[in-house]
Amino acid sequence: MKLTRAQFIGASAAAFGGISLSGCTQAIQQFAVPEVPKRLDAADADPAVWRVLNRAAYGPRLGDVERVSKMGVDAYIEEQLAPEKIQESPASWLSVGSLDTLDMDAADAMDWETASYPEVGKGPAAVELQQACVLRAVYSIRQLEQVMVDFWTDHFNISQLKAECSWLKTMDDRLIRKHALGKFRDLVAASAHSAAMLFYLDNDKNRKQDAGSGPNENYARELLELHTLGVNGGYSLQDIQEVARCFTGWSYNAYNKWQPGTFVFHASHHDDGPKRVLGHALPAGQGVRDGERVIDLVCRHPSTARFIARKLCRRFVADRPPHKLVARVAEVFQRTDGDIRQVLSTLLHSPEFQQGTEPKVKRPFDFAVSSLRMLNATTTGHGVLPYLEKMGQLPYKWAMPDGYPDRVDPWASGLLLRWDFALDLVRGKVDGTSVPLQSVAEATGETEPQALVRSLSRILHGQPLPEAPLKAIAARAASKGDGPLPDPILQGVTALLLAAPQFQWR
Repeated sequence: MKLTRAQFIGASAAAFGGISLSGCTQAIQQFAVPEVPKRLDAADADPAVWRVLNRAAYGPRLGDVERVSKMGVDAYIEEQLAPEKIQESPASWLSVGSLDTLDMDAADAMDWETASYPEVGKGPAAVELQQACVLRAVYSIRQLEQVMVDFWTDHFNISQLKAECSWLKTMDDRLIRKHALGKFRDLVAASAHSAAMLFYLDNDKNRKQDAGSGPNENYARELLELHTLGVNGGYSLQDIQEVARCFTGWSYNAYNKWQPGTFVFHASHHDDGPKRVLGHALPAGQGVRDGERVIDLVCRHPSTARFIARKLCRRFVADRPPHKLVARVAEVFQRTDGDIRQVLSTLLHSPEFQQGTEPKVKRPFDFAVSSLRMLNATTTGHGVLPYLEKMGQLPYKWAMPDGYPDRVDPWASGLLLRWDFALDLVRGKVDGTSVPLQSVAEATGETEPQALVRSLSRILHGQPLPEAPLKAIAARAASKGDGPLPDPILQGVTALLLAAPQFQWR
């Protein structure tokens, strides 16, 4: 009998732990998730430490502030820039390993997706990829890698809402993870050959001019506008048309059972005439090399260096990043031929990043994941998804090719939905998720209400709230008497801290 990965992990956990499992949740809870430290440091977090843990990671887990303070911010950055040297947490590989569709080929994933779930984007392949996104962000020690996968997922956005993308996006996600800290040219090339991208932007329908139709320009336009040069990157309408001609015939095996979802070049659909792209002549008769030549040209274009540098600085530093920092990062991008690690090293070691004061709003995904991490939550990820959908950032569901926005304005509303998540989280109402609130409170060593609220605020905000709101929240617990706060009071206090304005920024 062939076991699924979930069954294998469940059987192994039962054998070693003597427990009965449901979806591997108990296995993660019993021996994979780090315990709450017996004692939590009550000191304010160093601003640089807090900044790196909230921007190059999804917020600190309990004990991370002390660990990074001891090793130093620069050393932590270097550690995160080499994820292949970091031994992954058991919780990460156990929880993600319990999902069956992540390693399937396109044919098997399609079968699972369409057999019982006719609604696009609701089948097991789509949902398990969303679930894995949450689990990796919550549990992985390779936090910067996860942040960059999220960044490139938005940059090369593909929505699961479009038919075959419901299952093809799972294959595309593997490509992004493989190249997230590699060379930008390799990332663009992988995206250009991705079945999900070829289908999402209609390049599988891109054919040479004939009596019935002409080239489809969708992929060509987004390659130049969103993936490389940027909207003001110096290309023309004619460049879009010529790039579209270069990619005629680029498609994928849709239902070939031997090589499903793999790239294929249809020479008979390709426009093999001479072309001119961004001032460069491309001779006739080059076939698939036309598209490869375009990838070389756009990846090495100065506009691409500036565009990617600006987006990275916006993600890590400020909605309106400093011009001088963008210029330095762009120079490293060009000089290193798009080496993403070196580009990030320049950005993350910069004083603008480490000593900056500009706030960055937590998008709904950041808010939910940081809540889970900071309170040492145990989760299967599945119960978090409906809240992310209500808050407007369910992974892989942004319909337009520009990806989820990374500025404050689109997320300024919807704070009530964040309160709903915070309250349900601390009350244990998020399906498959639990938070050890009493253990966290005990680890602060405080029982007096105001001192406890101050310590919990340091854990969640890096420093205590201003005195007025701190006293107002503490007043909710002031009549409880001696000893630990009762669960309902502690839950209410913690939910207020999660909903506080200070927790909405990273």
